[in-house]
Amino acid sequence: MAYGVREREFSWFPGGDPEATRVRLGLHASDAGPHLVDVTMLYAPRSGGVKRYLDAKRAWVSVNRPKLRHSLVVPGARTGSDGAGVVTLHAPPLPFGDGYRWPSNVRKWTTALEVLQPTVIEAGDPYAPGQAALEAGQACGVPVVGFCHSDPAALAALHLGEWAKRPVEKRWARLFCQFDRVVAPSRFIASRLYDAGVERVVCRPLGVDVQTFVPDRRDPAWLRRRLDLPAEARVLVFAGRPAKEKNIDVLIEAVQRLGDPYVLVLVGAGAGLPSEPGVICLPYERDPRALVRLLSSCDAFVHANDREPFGLVVLEAMACGLPVVGVASGGVAETVDSTVGSLAASATPEDFAEAVEALFDRDLDQLGRAARARAVELFAWERVFGDLGELYAELSGEPAFTRVQGTMAAH
Repeated sequence: MAYGVREREFSWFPGGDPEATRVRLGLHASDAGPHLVDVTMLYAPRSGGVKRYLDAKRAWVSVNRPKLRHSLVVPGARTGSDGAGVVTLHAPPLPFGDGYRWPSNVRKWTTALEVLQPTVIEAGDPYAPGQAALEAGQACGVPVVGFCHSDPAALAALHLGEWAKRPVEKRWARLFCQFDRVVAPSRFIASRLYDAGVERVVCRPLGVDVQTFVPDRRDPAWLRRRLDLPAEARVLVFAGRPAKEKNIDVLIEAVQRLGDPYVLVLVGAGAGLPSEPGVICLPYERDPRALVRLLSSCDAFVHANDREPFGLVVLEAMACGLPVVGVASGGVAETVDSTVGSLAASATPEDFAEAVEALFDRDLDQLGRAARARAVELFAWERVFGDLGELYAELSGEPAFTRVQGTMAAH
C-alpha cells in the first residue's frame, strides 16, 4: 500500500487492522488526485459559523471542483465515516458544551489525517486537531493552513478572568506561528494575531449562501400572527448560541429601555433564560428555509458582541434583506456601516438602544436592499471559496484548487 502510515499506529481503531481502518474512514486504495482535508473540534449538531462554513465549502467543492476530493475530520460519538467524506473520531462530550466534544488524543487525530493522504490540510482550531494537523502535515510533507475562527485568549479572560488571558494567548500564538499560512476572517482577528507575534497572516472573510438566504420569504404579517404581536410592533431579532460573549443581556436591557413597540426575538440564544418583558425566546432552528422566513419577516437584526471574530449570522441576516444594528468594534464593524445599518458606540444597553432608535428613524427598506446587495457582491461563497482556492494552489502548487469545473452563480 502507498499510504505510508505505520501499521502499529492503527491499534486504537476497532480491530487494529490498517486496511479495515481505511475502509472505515471511507478511503480506498484507488483514491487519487488532490485532496483537501479540513479538521476541527468546532463542529457540533448546534454549532454556529464554523460548521456552516465547512458544510458550505463541501457543497461548493462538489459542484465547482469535482476533480478535488474534500474530507472533513471532526469529533463524534463514535469513530467512523459517512462514506461521503465526513470522518468522525470518538471524543467525549464537553460538560455544558452544547454538543461540542473535546479531542485529547493528538496521535489518533494525526494518524487519521495521514491515512487520508492530504494535499492541503486546513485546521479550524488551535487545540488537539490543530496540533495533529501540523504533525500530519510534517509527516506527509504537505502545507497546513490554520483558520483562526476565534480568539481563545479573549474568551478565557471573559469566562475565567484576566489572569487566564496571557497564558492562553502564548499557547495560541505558539501554535499559529507554525502554520504555513494563517487565515483571519476579519482585520480585527488579523490584528490580534499580529499583536501576538503571528506572521504569514492573510485576511479572507467568511461568506453566505445568497441563494438560500433571500428576502423573498419575507412575511411580517405571518410573523406577528405567530408571535401574537400587533401590526405596529418593531421586531428585532438575534439568532445564535446562548454564549456569554454574545452579550444577550445587553440586547435584553436595550429593548426594555426602548419599551413599546419594540420586541426582541431570540432564536436559540434565549435557551434557559427566565421570562423577560419585551423578549420572545424561540428554539434553535435547524431548517434553513424556516430560519430564512423568520429572519426576513423581522424588521432588523441585532448583534451586541463587541469582540465578534466575524459574525457569519450577520451576513445571513443581510442576505435576507435585514438592516443590522451592531457595535463599532470587532469583526461586525467591518461588515456593517451606516449604509446597511447602525453601529452602537459601545456594547452598553444605553448606546445600543440609541443605535436601534437611530436605525428606525431611517428608511428600513432602503437599508435592507443595500444590505442584500452588499452580501451578494462581496460575500457570496463563490467569491470566498475561489479566493481560498488560490491560497491552497499557491501553497501546494496544485492547479486543481483553482481550475473551474462547473459554475455556481450568485443571484
